[in-house]
Amino acid sequence: MYKILLIACAFCAFACERGAEEECISDPIVTEGDLSSGATYDSLYAEKLEADEYGMHEYVIAFLKIGPNRDQTEEEQKELQRAHLDNIGRMADDGTLVLAGPFSEEGELKGIYIFNVKTIEEAQELTHTDPAIKAGRLIMELHPWYGSAALLEVNEIHERIAKIKI
Repeated sequence: MYKILLIACAFCAFACERGAEEECISDPIVTEGDLSSGATYDSLYAEKLEADEYGMHEYVIAFLKIGPNRDQTEEEQKELQRAHLDNIGRMADDGTLVLAGPFSEEGELKGIYIFNVKTIEEAQELTHTDPAIKAGRLIMELHPWYGSAALLEVNEIHERIAKIKI
């Protein structure tokens, strides 16, 4: 059910702002059959993932933060956490949530979501389905984000490698 894998994306091949009129000088120019790894460009796969010419895709990233209402009983906290995880699973199943996971350190930031939506407004609608946000235990900070279209395959891969389901 819960198909999310938190991965650390460490790619900064280019640092262009979306919509810039000039090309980045660091943008690689690769043509079909010219990939150093031996792989070839798969236009059908790129189209399926709605990838642009760089293999990238528009998302909305959400930073989950500590909310103003943290005074729930231990039992209420457990119930909210279970409902929160169930909601994550539902969004992953319907394809609107690409990636989610908690941060490993204590602090104001509790986790991230990457939504497969084009606008902040669409992401806001999805955040309103989260019981922990409804209860005020968490709040979300939303930002447009440009990342690899390959992230759209994370849930399927995670399903194959998760021995224990959350």
